[in-house]
Amino acid sequence: MTTLQDWSPAEGGCSCGTIRYRLENSPLVVHCCHCTFCQRESTSAFALNAMIETKFVKLLSTEKPVAISIPTASGAKQHMHHCPKCQMVVWSNYGDAGDVVRYVRVGTLDDPSTTPPNIHIFTSTKQPWVILGDDLPVKEEYYQREEIWSKASMERREKLIDDLGLT
Repeated sequence: MTTLQDWSPAEGGCSCGTIRYRLENSPLVVHCCHCTFCQRESTSAFALNAMIETKFVKLLSTEKPVAISIPTASGAKQHMHHCPKCQMVVWSNYGDAGDVVRYVRVGTLDDPSTTPPNIHIFTSTKQPWVILGDDLPVKEEYYQREEIWSKASMERREKLIDDLGLT
């Protein structure tokens, strides 16, 4: 698994190449989400989302992703950012938090193997044929951040909160 110490910038983009981006820091955490909304949106059994501060996601292309808002199970909106040409979603934001943190779709990275998940979440609705091992934490719903996030990620979160003046 890639650690904070050996992280190097990772690039990715949409299928047609119109949208290109670079992650300039490691993600705070990577979720393997099995909720029914992620299953529907990914057209698969789960979605892999790398949670990272927006300031560490550098847009390399001149075209910008287009955002649409869709409902979530919590009732908060998910703002999905997709390529204006091929429509592939490259990242999203949740709720009314604005564009402070992005959930980058790991599958849009040029090498998704560099960004493995840290945890399986919302497994209460996972597909029955998905067999989970004991190599990662498994939560039926969400989790307590302090249980999963690294110390460095928690420190980055605190800095983000301070920078936003939310303390």
